[in-house]
Amino acid sequence: MAPRQTPTVLQRRFGTELRRLREEIGMSAETAAGLLGTNRTMISNIEAGRFGISEERLRRLASIYECSDQALVDTLAGMTGGRRVHWWEEYRGKIPPDFLDVSEIEHYAVRLRTVQTAHLPGLFQTEDHARAIFELLVPPLPRLEVELRVAHRLARQAVVTGDRATPYVGVIHEAALRMQFGGRKVARAQLNRLLEESERDNVTLLVIPFAAGGFPMAGDSVLYAEAPNPRLDTVHMDSPTGAVFIDSPTQLANFRARLELIEKAALAPEASRDFIGAIARDL
Repeated sequence: MAPRQTPTVLQRRFGTELRRLREEIGMSAETAAGLLGTNRTMISNIEAGRFGISEERLRRLASIYECSDQALVDTLAGMTGGRRVHWWEEYRGKIPPDFLDVSEIEHYAVRLRTVQTAHLPGLFQTEDHARAIFELLVPPLPRLEVELRVAHRLARQAVVTGDRATPYVGVIHEAALRMQFGGRKVARAQLNRLLEESERDNVTLLVIPFAAGGFPMAGDSVLYAEAPNPRLDTVHMDSPTGAVFIDSPTQLANFRARLELIEKAALAPEASRDFIGAIARDL
């Protein structure tokens, strides 16, 4: 079996967790390979996400690593097997792979939490708003790629608007609400879309007004994807050079604490809707 050339973020996450389980008991990759009946290279490839493994082999490894967290083992077992083909695979090779990784972690999350200070959440952007953002990139994107990115962004929205309706809590700073990407008409339609989506049972949108002052992670764009098991949570952050994915237990704990502080600093859901509506009416 040839190794994967570009493992997805969840395939890498799976391998990372197996490495952590091995390291928690101080076992070397050589020893683990011997007990599993394979070689060190195979263990390295599994831990790097380059090779997948069967559920049976995963459970054998968990036993070798003396993992007593059955819920974690069951969650990892659900990540084994052949690579499933999901809707975002049709965009592979056409738009940056980071976009597809975000789709993947959103798809498997049991709850999504975001903080946006300059942009509105992609899961609620209108077609015109999304297109206006992608048309501002430097150097300019070819028209086909702009349209592919817009189509992908709109398809992502099914995670909160579709049958599965993943719970979502989004904090939006007033600065993002006042940015007029695409002009006043597009901006007004975008704010009205936010108001509509905020009425969904699974969606909570919270606004931080300028008057609230400073708050943790001000200036950052953060997606915290909660997995079925907290050890498998993932944070996604944008950077000038591409996406950054964070899964260190200590960093995850810090992000959870910061998100709690940010959400407490925001207006309540009803007051947030009134705030968004007031800005929309002023346009």
